[in-house]
Amino acid sequence: MASRPSRPLSARTAKPSIDTVKRLAALVALATISPACLRAGEESKTWPASDKAKQFVKDSIVIGFFASPYGAGWLEEKTVHDYLDRSRAAGITGHDMTLAAATFTWEQYLEELARYRKAFAGQPGKYIYVRSTRDIQAAHEEGKTAVLWNTQTSTILNNDLKKVPILKEQGITSMILTYNDVFRAGSGGLAEYNGTVIGLTAWGRAIIDELVKYGIMVDLSHTGPKTCMDIIEYMEEEHPGVPFSYTHSLPAGLYKDAPEATERGCYRNISDEEARRAAKSGGFVSPTFTEWMMDGIWPDDITPEQCADMIDYYVKLVGADHVGIASDDMFTYKPTLDFVARNAAAYDDGGYMTKAFERGAVGCGELAKILAAVTDELWERGYNNEDLRKIYGLNKMRVYAKIWGETAPEVKAAGEADRQGALRALKGRIDRETDPYDPLGAAAIHSGRNSKPAATKP
Repeated sequence: MASRPSRPLSARTAKPSIDTVKRLAALVALATISPACLRAGEESKTWPASDKAKQFVKDSIVIGFFASPYGAGWLEEKTVHDYLDRSRAAGITGHDMTLAAATFTWEQYLEELARYRKAFAGQPGKYIYVRSTRDIQAAHEEGKTAVLWNTQTSTILNNDLKKVPILKEQGITSMILTYNDVFRAGSGGLAEYNGTVIGLTAWGRAIIDELVKYGIMVDLSHTGPKTCMDIIEYMEEEHPGVPFSYTHSLPAGLYKDAPEATERGCYRNISDEEARRAAKSGGFVSPTFTEWMMDGIWPDDITPEQCADMIDYYVKLVGADHVGIASDDMFTYKPTLDFVARNAAAYDDGGYMTKAFERGAVGCGELAKILAAVTDELWERGYNNEDLRKIYGLNKMRVYAKIWGETAPEVKAAGEADRQGALRALKGRIDRETDPYDPLGAAAIHSGRNSKPAATKP
């Protein structure tokens, strides 16, 4: 099995090194001096695309993913409004929206939820808070934004499993157990990269049991490879048939032969085996259009061709039924760099991200600005519309329906056809027997009656 390499245990430190803090501080200074070099959603390039591709995106259900908590991706409500106005105009149906990451507590999560709800209240009538896949369909039909909340950390539980059903009621659709570092649930991707390999703990298993019970998807992005494989094996043994996914992770295999690929690759990227196991569970893998994770390439502006490469790699690996899309966008980058500097311990990667940023790879491909052009590129590669609709949103809807206990659309359609056939047969029999008490209306319609005949007066 392919795995992501880790440093020796001795390389792991409890606190960020002085060099790391200096590197992160330098990045913040760079953002202050040269803001034009920063390209998150607000600053990213709008790529030309055909009118046909633009219309296809509008006609399809498209579900993205962004990670922009207050203070990390936005400081003013106008930033959120502008981003989602562009999204709706381009036909993006909705987004998985991150409310918590790193070491967020329950109180911080609630504060984040309140900030987003307040921001959305400033644009009444433009949002649908998703509790079922019907809500996603409604947002698509009505031109509104489907809001799907997620948390990229389990620390918001504050060590209390009774909060899981509350999260479900508040609309959380997925949870990452370990964000980069070491937590009670297990070791994150960066911790294992730095040599601290713990794997899934008993607490982590208890969280998984509750997530499955209440219909919240287990998300393996940001998680260390050992912890990932432990989660996968636990899910397969204890919860067979329940999908798990990587909501925003690039394939390591796509970049291993890049001319300037690093020896170990980017610690955020996943192995082919991890992707295959997620697909085997019925889940999906979504590449993130994030430049600094593109090991050995680190583009100044991610191109539609590069986004198509990500999708194409996963489709060839696991099939079109198990691939999604994610921008992992941060809206605007100045607050992001400030957030990284404030949380240096969570990003102590030996300078990997810093060096990528210094190369100019600081942006993301915003779906509203790039997806139509990606569509043109995928058509050029021979993709058909059915597969693109799956990748853009229907695969995610299928997985959500499964986890939320809904009937799958194809099963529902077949069941409805059988039901209608049975009703027609029953109506035919009732009609032949001219039953005046026909509960289905067949005899009543033919006889001009809609209910039981009135009683005759004595």
